Amino acid sequence: MPAYAGSPAPRSGDVAGTLRLLAYLALAITLIVLDHRGGWLAQIRERSQLLVQPLWWLAGAPARLGAEVHDDASTRARLADENRVLRNALLISGARMSRLQAAAAENARLRGLLGAGRREGLDVQLAPILDVDLDPTRQRLLLDAGSRDGVEVGQTVIDAGGLVGQIIAVLPTTATVLLITDPDHAVPVVVARTGVRLVAYGKGRSDRLELANVPLSSDIKVGDRIVTSGLGGRFPAGFAVGQVMSLQPDDSRAFLVGQLKPAAQLDRGRDVLLLKSGSAIRSVGSNAVATEPVRPAATSLGQQMPATTKAQSQAQAPASPAGQQATSNLQPRPVPPEPTP
Repeated sequence: MPAYAGSPAPRSGDVAGTLRLLAYLALAITLIVLDHRGGWLAQIRERSQLLVQPLWWLAGAPARLGAEVHDDASTRARLADENRVLRNALLISGARMSRLQAAAAENARLRGLLGAGRREGLDVQLAPILDVDLDPTRQRLLLDAGSRDGVEVGQTVIDAGGLVGQIIAVLPTTATVLLITDPDHAVPVVVARTGVRLVAYGKGRSDRLELANVPLSSDIKVGDRIVTSGLGGRFPAGFAVGQVMSLQPDDSRAFLVGQLKPAAQLDRGRDVLLLKSGSAIRSVGSNAVATEPVRPAATSLGQQMPATTKAQSQAQAPASPAGQQATSNLQPRPVPPEPTP
């Protein structure tokens, strides 16, 4: 084709580029046809994806690590909150359980107190304890009951175990109890097994009483139950006082000294029973004991026995000097009533 005057001459580079383009187009058409018929390019792509998979996993590792850290932090915070809630619930449940156990124990003590009164047919009054004074020189209880509730000086105080003490001072709303363990207190008692009359003295300890001036010939041994004798008109007969724990000779070797474990729970409990005038216990252990109505309580612990009572006590006492001494001591030691603190 002849070249016209003024038209640019074709360059060799453009011709080569056109030829390469045509070659690429032909190759692409050929590959498309072959792939359509044989599908071998799809297999090549699958193998290529397998080879590239580690690269994709490595590229996605930072994102996965961040997600796991976020999930772990959220889980830890949620578990900490749940643990705190459960711990608080456990503490509340423990407190409730402790209160229920305390209420159950108190209920059992009250049932024991009231059951003891019903068992023996006693006319009693329940009185809560406000304060306890167990000083070695002063053994007292302060009760939340006074003259407005019918409490009187000289009333006998008991619990489910036995004798606790007696009322020595009364105010309109409170009353003071002198415990049998007070150093200035003495209780006329008998040995339930043999009927031997003795006197139990307080020693200033809530877990000990003492039997002083016990004749060597007395039929008493370790383990004997000691109960009130009723002599002196202070305490009704038949109430448990304690149990003999030991017997030892005194300094003179002429008498024995016995140590008693009090039957009443003097260092525990929140309530006691006040024995009303005229109540009497029906029996002592297996031996029936006939009792008379309680004499009117004295106005103070230091009041002496009436002359007739003293004469009856001396008539019942044995002829031996030891027996006379034990009978003459069947009276609480003089202690003036003290005002309620």
